[in-house]
Amino acid sequence: MKSKKQNQNMKLVTALLPEAYLEGLDDLVRANMYPNRSCAIRNAVRDMLKQELWVSKSQGKAGMQGSERLR
Repeated sequence: MKSKKQNQNMKLVTALLPEAYLEGLDDLVRANMYPNRSCAIRNAVRDMLKQELWVSKSQGKAGMQGSERLR
């Protein structure tokens, strides 16, 4: 279990997801790939940011800035 200090850096985000996404998240949790939905979603967001924002910036790709693509 995470300490309160670690959780203080977390912010609550509310998102609407299709039922199929929730079922997939629950499947991952049941398969013990993630301890809960939140952890799975955090990892998915981290991976998306790595691919779409951080890697693109480090490679100097032309086009929109990462923050613009996130809108």
